[in-house]
Amino acid sequence: MYKQLTVYHGSNQIVESPAFGLGRKNNDFGLGFYCTESIDLAKEWAVSSLSDGFANRYTLDTEYLNILNLNSPDYTILNWIAVLVDHRLFSLKTPIARRAKKYLVERFGINVNAYDLITGYRADDSYFDYAEAFLNNAITVEQLSCAMRLGKLGEQIVIKSKFAFSKLKYEGFEEAKKDIYYVLRKARDKEANQAYLDILEKETDGLYIQDIIRGGVTNDDPRIPRNLSEQSPIIARRCL
Repeated sequence: MYKQLTVYHGSNQIVESPAFGLGRKNNDFGLGFYCTESIDLAKEWAVSSLSDGFANRYTLDTEYLNILNLNSPDYTILNWIAVLVDHRLFSLKTPIARRAKKYLVERFGINVNAYDLITGYRADDSYFDYAEAFLNNAITVEQLSCAMRLGKLGEQIVIKSKFAFSKLKYEGFEEAKKDIYYVLRKARDKEANQAYLDILEKETDGLYIQDIIRGGVTNDDPRIPRNLSEQSPIIARRCL
């Protein structure tokens, strides 16, 4: 179905002409232009402790785009983790972490380069740490899912293909003041960390990555939480 979106790209500079093929290949979903539908999130992502930034605004025509929505019920949290470990640089401190990366990519990986556009959650600092803890067998998949759910992750939209870039139109920008948005960014991070610590205090008999590997768990296993935005009632109760 045809849909035109307004998206924002947080940056320390004004970006009038986003270019295909630029950026860092070690971002969450690989090379691409990372945006969000939330102007406030874009402003948080644009600033640092030392400098102001900009929320660049664009319209995006999604008609005819091949879209991967990692937040849909078709995918589990392990699909999201698999995409992350395939692109981000994780600290694989133990043999189990190295086996975990291989297992996740092989069993749950998705070829993101086959899509024009990807929507999914952004692994900010705290959330990246939780994913790393899961890989190193320190937390269960249920604890990971709860941390993500309670931490109020921001959703990002990533323009991947040259065709998708051709559908992007620059519309202007708004300034992002560090005195406002860096404070909000740090508060979000602090809230996420507190939610994570609260979860760790609770006893759990869930699945660690080692259990998942040993059991040959696959994507259709009902014990694996599906998309992060719509938890099952059981998982939701565990998170409270």
